[in-house]
Amino acid sequence: MDCKHSENGVCEEFIFDETLLRRIHWETKTLYRNKISPQNAGEGIVLRPLALNDFDRGFMNLLSQLTKIGEVSKEKFEERFLKMKSCPDTYYVLVIEDTNKGKIIGTTTLVVEQKFIRGTACRGRIEDVVVCEDYRGKELGKLLVDTATLLAKELNCYKVSLECKADNIAFYKTFGYNPDEQSFMVLRFCE
Repeated sequence: MDCKHSENGVCEEFIFDETLLRRIHWETKTLYRNKISPQNAGEGIVLRPLALNDFDRGFMNLLSQLTKIGEVSKEKFEERFLKMKSCPDTYYVLVIEDTNKGKIIGTTTLVVEQKFIRGTACRGRIEDVVVCEDYRGKELGKLLVDTATLLAKELNCYKVSLECKADNIAFYKTFGYNPDEQSFMVLRFCE
C-alpha cells in the first residue's frame, strides 16, 4: 500500500499520486479572491487526492449535497476506492479538506478515458463537482474545476468536458468551457 504519513502519524492511502498536483502549471490561471491557491487554499484548508480514510471525514455526506448516493457502507466505499485506484491513469478524485474539522468540504472527479482516435489520445471528463453548503462563496468550486482542468492538460488529454445544469453554464464558461454543438444524450436505468 502506498501511503503518506500525515502530521498525526496516520497512513493516508491516496487514489492517485499526490505529487501529480505539484506538476500543474498555474501561471495561466487568474487570481482568486482571498488569494487562495492549490498550495494555500485557506487557513486549515487542503486540496489533495481522495484518501481511503475520507469516508470517516464525510465524503459521502458531501456527495449527498449533489445527488442521490444510495446506501454506501464504509466497506462498500473502501471496495470502490480500491477498485478505482487499481485502474491507473483513470480516476483522479480531488477533495478539499478542512483539516481543523477533519471534514471533506469539496470534491470533483477527473476521469481520463483512453482512446484509439487522435493517435491513441486521452479525453478527460470532469464530474461530481460539489462544495459543502457552509463553504460556498469562497471560490473553492473554482479551485476544484481549475485544478481538474489543468490536471487534464498535464495528463495530455486532447479535450476535457463536463455536464452541467443550464443554470450552471455561466459559471463553467468562466473557465473557458462552452456548450458543444453535439447533443448529449442520456438513458437512465434507475432513478
